[in-house]
Amino acid sequence: MNVSAVTHDSPTDAPPVEVAKTPKKAALASFLGSALEYYDFFIYGSAAALVFGHTFFPAGNDAIGTVAALATFGVGYVARPVGGIVLGHFGDKLGRKKILLLTLLIMGLSSLAIGFLPTYEQIGIVAPILLVLCRLAQGFSAGGEAAGAGTLTLEHSPEGRRAFFTSFTMTGYAAGMVLATLVFIPVAALPKEQLDSWGWRIPFWCSAVMLVVAYFVRTKLDETPVFEESREHAEVQKLPVVTVVTTQWRDVLRIALCSLFAVGQTVFTVFGLAYATGPDVGIDRTTMLWASSASIAGSIVAIPLLATLSDRVGRRPVWITGTLGCAVTIFGYFWAISVGSVPLIFVAALLTMTLFYSMVNGLWPSFFTEMFAAPVRYSGFAVGTQIGFLIAGFAPAIGWALLGTGVNAWVPVAVFTALCMLVSSVAAFTARETYRVPLAELGLPSTSRE
Repeated sequence: MNVSAVTHDSPTDAPPVEVAKTPKKAALASFLGSALEYYDFFIYGSAAALVFGHTFFPAGNDAIGTVAALATFGVGYVARPVGGIVLGHFGDKLGRKKILLLTLLIMGLSSLAIGFLPTYEQIGIVAPILLVLCRLAQGFSAGGEAAGAGTLTLEHSPEGRRAFFTSFTMTGYAAGMVLATLVFIPVAALPKEQLDSWGWRIPFWCSAVMLVVAYFVRTKLDETPVFEESREHAEVQKLPVVTVVTTQWRDVLRIALCSLFAVGQTVFTVFGLAYATGPDVGIDRTTMLWASSASIAGSIVAIPLLATLSDRVGRRPVWITGTLGCAVTIFGYFWAISVGSVPLIFVAALLTMTLFYSMVNGLWPSFFTEMFAAPVRYSGFAVGTQIGFLIAGFAPAIGWALLGTGVNAWVPVAVFTALCMLVSSVAAFTARETYRVPLAELGLPSTSRE
């Protein structure tokens, strides 16, 4: 990075700011916030795949309703770049903690609101409009949540263990997804009439409990020592987004391409559920939710272990192995679904999500954050991830549009997913290796290359 963009405006001999690092508290705060975000992510995706097509859209053509419902899932990702720019800017200007409290409130309240929305049958076209507005609010929040949680935890982490502590951001993802599944399984088992009328609302109402707990924990967290030092030395940028785009545009682009890894998650969890439970395949909803839950539950253990591996061998080897592994196993997952083999579905799900996807999912909060210097770290992370995440958001709808006919209808979807994983792998290969670079030197031109 161009050092002149973030040099001190005040004398360099200013006394150092003494702020203690609290990695465990930071990891817990990130864990809870991420758990709320991905709990909301999964219940929305599940509801979009199973219910929203005929609840918030006109009756008639089920296929069109499903595509429309999956598109509303993707709409949330349209707001993520805006959230990334706005919240990233203020995260680098005002501090990590303040913005993370804001993202938590926006996500939690918008999710709760979805649970109270009237249906299309009740108020007509206004129903999907309100749904989209709530989804846009979720997306705006998510645009700053992951970047803020990753930045805050990394800046609290000790050297040599940054990936381990930062990985708890995504361990929260796994916990949130599992919790959402446990809530949604009995709901999905309700008779269709009850599910469509009130049952789907219960998981959204339950998000209020997670919101209260996560908000309380974050209020007790200190601002990061790195940000306090930047503020003390007047390093805070007037327009951090402009600074990072003009001085580190290659890293922003690299992260955008790396972020295509998220396509694997949305295709697996949302499209996979819609495809498997659709009329052409007809696997039981509960079976698919259990398969997803089991594979993601395993990630709770796998993510910190694989992140620790990257603290020892480097970010790039673990990332590339994970993305290429997913590119292969996603074919096995959809093949198992197409032939209706429940045991093979579970095996393929464990390989795809628990093993290979966990290599990437536990790593991106540290890998992306380490590409930037402190004054632009939040902004660089937030802006860079949103292009890839935008495509991931619409991946279930894209998958539905690509879906062919017959027993191999899933092949174009698997090819699309594998290509996204391959692009992510190549982009990561071009990145500098950062696992041994001291925190103070991250994002500087002198950063060593392993």
